[in-house]
Amino acid sequence: MTKEDDKRIYTMANENPIKAVIKMGVPVTLGMLFMVAYNLVDTYFIGLLNDDFQLAASNFAYPVMMIMIAIAGIVGNGGASYIARCLGAKKEEEANHTLTIGFELTIIGSIIMMILGIVFINPIVNLLGAEGSAFDYTKDYVLIMFLGSLFTMGNYSFGQLLRSEGSTFYSMVGMIAGTVANIILDPLFIFTFDMQIKGAAIATVLGNAISMFIFLYYYVSKKTLLRPSLKLLKLDGKIIAEIMWVGIPHTLEQFFATAAIIVSNNLAAAYGTLKVASIGVSNKIMSFGTYIYQGLAAGCQPLMGYNFGSKNFDRLKKLIRAGMLVICSTEIVVMCLFGVFARPLIALFSESPEVIDYGVMALRAAMLMLPFVGITSLVRNIYNAIGKPFFAFGITIVRQLILYIPLLILFDKLWGFTGLIYAQPCEELICMIFAVILMFASLKKFEKKVTQE
Repeated sequence: MTKEDDKRIYTMANENPIKAVIKMGVPVTLGMLFMVAYNLVDTYFIGLLNDDFQLAASNFAYPVMMIMIAIAGIVGNGGASYIARCLGAKKEEEANHTLTIGFELTIIGSIIMMILGIVFINPIVNLLGAEGSAFDYTKDYVLIMFLGSLFTMGNYSFGQLLRSEGSTFYSMVGMIAGTVANIILDPLFIFTFDMQIKGAAIATVLGNAISMFIFLYYYVSKKTLLRPSLKLLKLDGKIIAEIMWVGIPHTLEQFFATAAIIVSNNLAAAYGTLKVASIGVSNKIMSFGTYIYQGLAAGCQPLMGYNFGSKNFDRLKKLIRAGMLVICSTEIVVMCLFGVFARPLIALFSESPEVIDYGVMALRAAMLMLPFVGITSLVRNIYNAIGKPFFAFGITIVRQLILYIPLLILFDKLWGFTGLIYAQPCEELICMIFAVILMFASLKKFEKKVTQE
């Protein structure tokens, strides 16, 4: 084991909890914040076209990328959880086997996604809620995304697998490089080649491709703790079951989140295309705050999995408290910044006074959820990390199906557009309370069961 490998293990096993959360979470967060630029840069340059239909189309198409990430998450999150637990239990050979199988499953899944997306492109665009002029623009964007499925899904899955061993810096480098490429390529394809929204889609796919190949370079150059091997290509039923056990519930969470966005877009469409565009711009800006808590929570996941695997429950509890403190305090700062700078932020992406006004309303409503949803996200990641995904899935059922979608419909009927944008903050507060109570109650049972084994 190299000196660098020793440092990775020390961080997961012995580092001060606050420092460990920051050390593991910040690189992931920085990388994911650069990923925000994928959406923000696309939205910014599409906004410069002064075509509200293309701006709305970029919002209608967004769930397709979420679905791809959700599918890739079966392997990325399921494999990462099992790898971290294997490392904690000193099962390095099984961790390497899991990594290799993860690569195989990602490639197979991306090919299936591409074929299905191309064959059913028109029904998919209809389902997304796009109509009229926005339909054709949405179809153009979505078709290119499906053609680049391998790169989008490989980028997410391989990055998750890389982080599972504590290689957060390498993961960050890959994500940043892909985003910088996207920033450079966007104006080139959109304006120089006059491809408009098609150009934005091509730039996004190429950016994902660059990130994916950088992750592959780190594995091939033997800079990682674990490495895929041709000798381990044989599929193993036990490992696949472990990956699916965590990965499928996590992916269903993403599907429910995507379904909620589609419902929200369809409800907003009744108020006109400009309001869809305004919510779209607000959502893209909100992704900055979203990726912060997701990055910190994802960075914590290997820490939780490793210490659960090594049965160190005292450290696990300290890490949970540290994670909550770091995420909540960070998101409160972000929320305040969004509130103060809402108008200039929205104005970066549209010159339409109506889009700006409604976008400011939507952003100031949505920002209220950040501290609550951040804690809920951490709890779900903890459950996935320790191999208890159906608790995480239960939280998602409560969050999306029992609370959010019904509240969207109810608030929309009672208060119109205003109710629509305030439904989620109300839902997230209720869900956070439920998630925290569930976690501390269930953790005691897990500890008692594991220590008796």
